[in-house]
Amino acid sequence: MFKKSFLLISLLSITNLFSQSNDGYWDNIRTTNETITLKAGEKKSIKTANFPEGTTEVVYRITLLDDNQKLSSSLVSVLKAIPDPTGISQGTAGAVFLLSTISGDDKCKYAVFQQNKDSENYLKTGKVINACVVQNTPINKEAKLLSTDSKCAIQNSENLYFAFESDNWVMNQKIVLEVVPWVNKKASHGWNVETKKDLESEIKKFDFFANLSKKDLFVGEFINLVSEKYKYKEFKDLLSAEKTYALQTITLKAVLNTNQMNDFLEFKRKTAWDFYKKNQHQKAIDYIINEIVANKWAQAKDYSALGDIYIETKQFVKAKESYLKATQLDANQLWYQLKYANALVFNKEMAEAKEIHKKYKSNNIDVKTSWSQQTKFDIEFYKSKGLDVDDFKKILRIVE
Repeated sequence: MFKKSFLLISLLSITNLFSQSNDGYWDNIRTTNETITLKAGEKKSIKTANFPEGTTEVVYRITLLDDNQKLSSSLVSVLKAIPDPTGISQGTAGAVFLLSTISGDDKCKYAVFQQNKDSENYLKTGKVINACVVQNTPINKEAKLLSTDSKCAIQNSENLYFAFESDNWVMNQKIVLEVVPWVNKKASHGWNVETKKDLESEIKKFDFFANLSKKDLFVGEFINLVSEKYKYKEFKDLLSAEKTYALQTITLKAVLNTNQMNDFLEFKRKTAWDFYKKNQHQKAIDYIINEIVANKWAQAKDYSALGDIYIETKQFVKAKESYLKATQLDANQLWYQLKYANALVFNKEMAEAKEIHKKYKSNNIDVKTSWSQQTKFDIEFYKSKGLDVDDFKKILRIVE
């Protein structure tokens, strides 16, 4: 009586502890519940139902029954009261409640295989080659948990094959096999080591990837964001347009979360510069506008770059507007003030241009370059590009 009370209290304690789990659930749909009858010395095998994606543990129960006996409760009903495999895998205490409450005197041996061919070989030869579980000592009941750490490699198996051998000399025996999978919610999304490696190879093909200073950090964050939003199959089945949008959205979030926005933007600027060097001026302009300005990432240097291309292509009004935005974003950078003044000259707005030159002519652009030196350099550069620089003669009188 004392033993029964102690077991009941233990069961209630475990039930309360593991009655809820956010990590996963026992799948009561894709369970195995098979009964076979073996003649004396006969061997038979049972293939389990296919495990659902995300299976990380399975619990199985084997019970040998006499003809008139029945199980008092199914394995699923027991597991529903203890829905976290952690409670079972910690020692053997949990297994007490997984054993059948009734069993016959008959006994059998069994082995568990991952491949049907190995199970078939066992039935023919009795050899347990490639078995992941072997029970050579005859038993009349058994209950075990197989996890990802077991030889059965549960996470990589679609099903298992249980092969039984009767230990009876004369009489038939009845064997009941129950197998219940535990589905880990995160693993059920289909993101395992192999699928993550597939995604990693895609990430490393991104054109900006080489420009990142913290590549591994970006890869890890990107994979986390994708796996949180999509199941693996959902991600692979996205239409091309859907996938492009998803990748762009997740890329930006991963860049921001890993504090690599500057690296990302420098790649964008380099791409625009490459267009410029190839004399593809319109492509360079469009790229800066569409990839940087439109996304509201533009800094003073980006508007300055736009202004430079506009000047070279004689789009002087646009150049003036771009340089003005640069000065508004970074008023203390005299480089932008000078460029804005130059654009005013090209737009025949000499009075304002002269005022700017008078204001800053005694300053240096940087530690080595004076305002006057840079003004003269700019005029020579404009002349080399075939631009009319006659109006700059009036400016030279101010800065010299």
